[in-house]
Amino acid sequence: MSACVHTRPHHLPQPHSPPPAPHRRFRIAGADLSASIAVFLIALPLSLGIALATGAPLQAGLVAAAVGGLVAGRLGGSPLQVSGPAAGLTVVTADLIHRYGWRTTCAITVLAGLAQLGLGCLRVARTALAVSPAVVHGMLAGIGVTIAVSQLHVVLGGTPQSEVIDNILALPAQLIGLHPAAVSMSALTLIVLLAWPRLPGRPGRLLRRIPAALVAVTGATVTASLAGLILPKVDLPSWGSHALAGLPEGPVLGLAAAVFTTTLVCSVQSLLGAVAVDKMVAARPGPEPRVGRSDLDRELLGQGAANIASGALGGLPVAGVAVRSSANVRSGAVSRNSTMLHSVFVVVAALLMVPVLDLIPLASLAALVMAVGIQMVSLHHIRTVTRHREVLVYAVTTLGVVFLGVLEGVALGVAVAVAVAMHRLARTRITHEEKGGVHHVHVRGQLTFLAVPRLSRALHLVPQGAHAVVELDGSFMDHAAYESLQDWQTSHTAQGGTTELTGCRTGLRTSERTASAECHCRPWTPWRNHQCAMPSGGQGLRSGPSGDGASGQRTPDGTGLPNGETGAQGSGGGGEGGGAGVDTGSGSGPSTGPVPAVSVPGTSPALGPGTGSASGSDHGTHSGPSTGTGTGAGAGANPDARSSTGTNAAASLGGHELARGISAFQRNTAPLVRDELARLAREGQRPSQLFLTCADSRLVTSMITSSGPGDLFVVRNVGNLVPLPGEEKGDDSVAAAIEYAVDVLKVRSITVCGHSGCGAMQALLNSAPGDGQTPLGRWLRHGQPSLERMADDSRPWARLAGRPAADAAEQLCLTNVVQQLEHLHAHDSVARARANGSLELHGMYFHVGEAQAYLLGGTGGNEVFQHVPGTEELPSLA
Repeated sequence: MSACVHTRPHHLPQPHSPPPAPHRRFRIAGADLSASIAVFLIALPLSLGIALATGAPLQAGLVAAAVGGLVAGRLGGSPLQVSGPAAGLTVVTADLIHRYGWRTTCAITVLAGLAQLGLGCLRVARTALAVSPAVVHGMLAGIGVTIAVSQLHVVLGGTPQSEVIDNILALPAQLIGLHPAAVSMSALTLIVLLAWPRLPGRPGRLLRRIPAALVAVTGATVTASLAGLILPKVDLPSWGSHALAGLPEGPVLGLAAAVFTTTLVCSVQSLLGAVAVDKMVAARPGPEPRVGRSDLDRELLGQGAANIASGALGGLPVAGVAVRSSANVRSGAVSRNSTMLHSVFVVVAALLMVPVLDLIPLASLAALVMAVGIQMVSLHHIRTVTRHREVLVYAVTTLGVVFLGVLEGVALGVAVAVAVAMHRLARTRITHEEKGGVHHVHVRGQLTFLAVPRLSRALHLVPQGAHAVVELDGSFMDHAAYESLQDWQTSHTAQGGTTELTGCRTGLRTSERTASAECHCRPWTPWRNHQCAMPSGGQGLRSGPSGDGASGQRTPDGTGLPNGETGAQGSGGGGEGGGAGVDTGSGSGPSTGPVPAVSVPGTSPALGPGTGSASGSDHGTHSGPSTGTGTGAGAGANPDARSSTGTNAAASLGGHELARGISAFQRNTAPLVRDELARLAREGQRPSQLFLTCADSRLVTSMITSSGPGDLFVVRNVGNLVPLPGEEKGDDSVAAAIEYAVDVLKVRSITVCGHSGCGAMQALLNSAPGDGQTPLGRWLRHGQPSLERMADDSRPWARLAGRPAADAAEQLCLTNVVQQLEHLHAHDSVARARANGSLELHGMYFHVGEAQAYLLGGTGGNEVFQHVPGTEELPSLA
């Protein structure tokens, strides 16, 4: 193919004067309308079911759903969170109705709303998120167990008791006297709930858009009506007899505890739900319209206003509901209009559909609520708390909620969480051992005043005048421990000993320490090509970034790289002499420049032995693979110090750098990741996505995706190419990796990532007929379809949002990502996974110089790489 690539001008819209301000009109996006219908179809049966489970009038569930969507949806701080009667409030509300009656319960709901308004005005919303997740998940699990046990009686055709113990004790008698019609409708409801989301094939994907809850309740209602079954059904009385809130009656302390419990559960569930909605919105694929992040204090104010209105109108307590909110986000809602509109549908249904609602069997609603309660005991949450060693907190909270009540269970969980945290803080392992005359004191855990006595005993085992190494594997040291360690260090060095502190407290390293050439880079910190600050008298490395395919800077081993840019200044010092040098490397191909030798006392790495300061410069011009030399001049300079080639020294230096880097990992990073890697070793890898990118050394996949061990299955090759099936000609490595990732590892997504300054794309642009005789040339043939796509006038170019491509190389990089995604579709494993909806494909472009990522949105000739915002622009993840 010709080396010349046809380019087309970018047609940009001409600037024009701003149009006159349009008349403000209320508009509802189509996505909001469809999302509101989906949420309404879920909310209607669930609201009735939750009202049934609490023992409240059935209209109370509809009132809460309508008020939650309209008031909290309009005033709340989370645009896409849907509020209404929540399953997490079922146990609390049922207990309140049992103790104080319905009208007082409504008054308690109003008071809880006022309390939420006060908390919102004090701006303490984020404080609620400080509660341990194990306590929150345990509370929800306990509520779920209570709901499931109570509703099981209704499923069997009976009436639930007020206490969990009573419900459990009454189960045998209920099983003996079960109601066949109720059991059959409950079983039908549960079967549809389980089977509907698993319908296979293309028809299944279309049918699954209808909520399973609506299908299950509708199916049971139609079946019961056609079969003429006699069983309890929904009975919505006239709205004229609907009971509103009354003055609270009961003991003051009891009412205060009820208000506090309702406020706590409503607030925590709503705030956690808002955070979860932010995460779901941020994870939505495609160029979705921007949705503002949640304002948690405003959300608390909105929830308070909704509870005041709901309680005053005779409705259930209101909170953010996870099931409805997730359905709202998944349905593509883009504003709070969807939340508000679904409430309008609820109001219409409550006024006009009463005869239809009266046909719903109570057993079907009970089965629906029981399934929701069972789902609240999440296996994912159990695995998470187990991995973080908080299963005791989870278990105590769950059992406390089940057998004592929500408030008592949460209080127990918080107490156990504090006790576990204190135990971890105080649990510090301190060991002492001698190796080769060096005394090692190893501290594992947080170093607080509680561990000072044991630390002191271990330190006093070090004899006077000995060399001691204190290794601190912890992230915290309080003042008492710091002073104790510093006092011992001062005393030990005064008696002729030497000390070395390593780990997280390396800033305490004493001046008496022997100089060495070890690397002092700390883990998990920004770096500059791992160019470490070396101790005085050690080997001086040139500072500054090493070169790459687009620059001519020299790496620490003196290697010059193409395209001839000026290297960074370096320095080195030793003995009484000091030296500084500026390296300038230029050329069109890889080259090897002089390498500073390892210094000895009294030697300047830049110039050689000397007693005064010295300066020099090294200029090397390279036109291809060659060995460059340089000369230095200055006071006290050794003319032979830098006149030799440094090839062997470069290899030696590279080996030493590798060894030092591995040693730093073993010492500093391995203790931090050992537990996680041990878990991965036991459980095996279960990555969520295949990440296919270029072999360029500047692309650090774990860094730009913020991923850790076990998260990504990475395939790297020159040019991030995906050969078509059968085109690899004897090397099926890429196809094998794709098949293994999709069929064996069951990844959920594949991302093809290109990058700026790609040498492979530049080589493709400069290619000529007959260039495919080398292994690299033969491999780059798989990129020819990208060249052809870019030269095709009938296809619009892939582009970056907001600006045109900088040059033809960047345009080819973007086009190549789109083309390789098309190649992926041709692989059988990918096609099968895409057909059953279990796999997504994504395109990504990373601009190295800007450290900016772009994600591909749009298909079919409208491929636009959207700018990925930074932390300051993202919704709050709290």
